[in-house]
Amino acid sequence: MALIVKKFGGSSVSSAEKIINIAKRILSEKQPDDKIVVVVSAMGDTTDELINLASQINADPYKYKREMDMLLTTGEQVSISLMAMAFKTLGQEAISLTGPLAGIRTDAVHTKGKILDITPKRVIKELDSGKVVIIAGFQGCDELGDPVTLGRGGSDTSAVAIAGALKADFCEIFTDVDGVYTADPRISKNARKMQEITYHEMLEMARLGSCVMQPRSVEMGKLLGIPIHVRSTFTMDTGTIIREEYTMEEKGFVIRGVSHDEKVVKIAILGIANDTDMEHMVFASLAEENIDVDMIVKSIHNIEKNVADLVFTVAESDFPLASEIVKKLAERVGAREVVVDRDVAKVSVVGVGMLGNPGIAARMFGALSGTQIGMDVISTSEISISCLVKQDLFKKAVNAIHDEFFPVE
Repeated sequence: MALIVKKFGGSSVSSAEKIINIAKRILSEKQPDDKIVVVVSAMGDTTDELINLASQINADPYKYKREMDMLLTTGEQVSISLMAMAFKTLGQEAISLTGPLAGIRTDAVHTKGKILDITPKRVIKELDSGKVVIIAGFQGCDELGDPVTLGRGGSDTSAVAIAGALKADFCEIFTDVDGVYTADPRISKNARKMQEITYHEMLEMARLGSCVMQPRSVEMGKLLGIPIHVRSTFTMDTGTIIREEYTMEEKGFVIRGVSHDEKVVKIAILGIANDTDMEHMVFASLAEENIDVDMIVKSIHNIEKNVADLVFTVAESDFPLASEIVKKLAERVGAREVVVDRDVAKVSVVGVGMLGNPGIAARMFGALSGTQIGMDVISTSEISISCLVKQDLFKKAVNAIHDEFFPVE
């Protein structure tokens, strides 16, 4: 007997036919005593359609974040009810539960909520009665009972967190790709599917732009010790296992993959006082609005006058609010100007094998130099190196770097 959590994304449940096929697949694989929890996203482009609908009411609907959460949580409710009907039609007892009904409690940060606790009493009760339990991903509720969504890709986090709360044997993430690749296979024709990857590496790749998993879901898997199997909805093939340590030959690679993120914006505050109070003011103001900042670089512009420039990147989705905050601060502190560059993309290499292996940066930059690609901001962590390149060159950059570390045999 096994307790398994299976998550299906929006493309996997984009039609009634696909929902029925998923139910059939689950039942064909289910052993007699298995307990199955299914976490689903909204159907297809439903979330985008709901956002577009809200935009017809107000050009900036995210000004009303609670109401956006009230709207967006309806998408998953359609999916779970249809999935439950599909199982029942096939003769399997099932029940649909929203995130709150499944016991998911979050903070009160609307549209970017974090799971604080899961009390899955109702889930356990329904599983013990022999039902397949279908849970709405991407959502929970705060202490007032208000709906809170977990950010894009939040259904991954829901699934892993539920698996941890239930002490599941493993969590399967079904998607439209058949695993985690060394680069986006839509960009690099030589990208290779990995058999395994560590939580640490997957978290870094996700943070730096790989869209297979939401970063928070990987972090949750590591925290709870839940092995995650990323695999395709449309084939029966084995995908990629995300776990604490390697068990196979994958450990021989120095670099695990090349990530990219073309949805970033570079913001430069020029001519500010060179003191820590200034940086604190900028980043505290952004943090208050739950805006993540990456690739921070500070340079002394004028040593004699103690004037500096501060450069950082934010996600494209956070840019409108970030820009508004930064421009107000710049005016208040007398900065010379604020310069924004939206014509950039971030390209990164990731791998725990970088530790104790000098020369990775030289190889990465050499690959870019060989194709005449210039770099802007550069940042590093213990297992990654990232740089900004021009937006129209990022695909060329990904291929050049990938070919350097994963040459075609």
